[in-house]
Amino acid sequence: MARLQAKYPNETEYLQAVQEVLESIEEVYNQHPEFERAKIVERMVEPDRIFTFRVTWVDDRGEVQTNLGYRVQFNSAIGPYKGGLRFHRAVTPSMLKFLGFEQTFKNALTTLPMGGAKGGSDFDPKGKSNEEIMRFCQAFMLELWNCIGPDQDIPAGDVGVGSREIGYLYGMYKKLARQYNTGVITGKGMTWGGSILRPEATGYGALYFTHYLLAEAGKDIRGSRIAISGFGNVAWGACKKALELGAKVVAISGPDGVCEIPDGITPEMIDYMLVMRASNRDRVEDMALKFPDKTRFTAGKKAWSVKCDIALPCAFQNELSEEDAAELVANGTWCCCEVSNMGCQPGAIHYFQQHGILFAPGKAVNAGGVATSGLEMTQNASHISWSGKEVDDKLHYIMKSIHDACVKYGTQPDGKVDYVKGANIAGFMKVATAMLEQGTV
Repeated sequence: MARLQAKYPNETEYLQAVQEVLESIEEVYNQHPEFERAKIVERMVEPDRIFTFRVTWVDDRGEVQTNLGYRVQFNSAIGPYKGGLRFHRAVTPSMLKFLGFEQTFKNALTTLPMGGAKGGSDFDPKGKSNEEIMRFCQAFMLELWNCIGPDQDIPAGDVGVGSREIGYLYGMYKKLARQYNTGVITGKGMTWGGSILRPEATGYGALYFTHYLLAEAGKDIRGSRIAISGFGNVAWGACKKALELGAKVVAISGPDGVCEIPDGITPEMIDYMLVMRASNRDRVEDMALKFPDKTRFTAGKKAWSVKCDIALPCAFQNELSEEDAAELVANGTWCCCEVSNMGCQPGAIHYFQQHGILFAPGKAVNAGGVATSGLEMTQNASHISWSGKEVDDKLHYIMKSIHDACVKYGTQPDGKVDYVKGANIAGFMKVATAMLEQGTV
């Protein structure tokens, strides 16, 4: 860590992600001298390669705009690079390195043969027209297309990149490659190679994992009050499955504030979340304006200000601080599962653990999204399409396998499960063993 901090002093998210993993694996790493001899950790924390490129496009006023694009191919020890594309004004190399590093272990947990990658741009979709987003996506793919492929690197969606953006990206890829390789990108539309349940998969998988975590602790999700941050695809899927499992979602939030829903979110509200996401307005207040009799909007507040049993961060990294954790605990919250990548700051995680709160990290909780992307790739490679039940059954199996791996490696002497340690060790051991067996490359 000292060497990395000296080498990358300003890459805070990346250093935070690496430190969390190294702290978890230190004991088991030191039990394997063959890892040390092969310098597995020194190699694992550095990406295989990073592509940086200029993206030039023309807005609706005819003015030329310039953004930066990136693709971080982090590790391919257990399969081709796999990870989403993020379009957000805050995207930096540090953010994408942290996400690619996390993705490597998350993908290893899924039981599927996928390496880790991440990419994106500092392009801000907020306030952009459909035509501007299309032109940007086409310009972005013009630079990326030669670096990806169904057995090389398979991007997907992430923050700011939904099915619309995936369609525009693939349309340009197909034109440039002159091949109809639907397996080169995931999160596609249902008419051209997409998988049933992919839009919902991250949220669904997170609730399945939460269900298994609660069952391990002797609790039931039915009747619990859940606060969720965000209102994008991940939060939408989480709300749908929470409702189906008998829980009550009492809050969703956005950059502008929190929308409290005292009697619980309804199917109509969940459907409206898709309208809010597609508007590019990035305002959760729209929910309160649409359903004024059933909601209360408070500007500047987070979802964690609303009393709940279970907190599900679904928006952005480091969105939940130690102060937020203290507020949740004071309000009686007894479980927090990260659905966003590294959604909790280190201080918040330590606070939860010190106060006996059930906690699980994003690399385990939110792996259902990339797992279903892997299932989409399998369907594309086989030129078939599975039913919703087939996909859901496989997602169930994967999330239970991830939970079981966390329990295997994270059970402490007192019988309690440290899910952070369990997830990190399980993912690390799979990737490290593969790297060792493939030699120094």
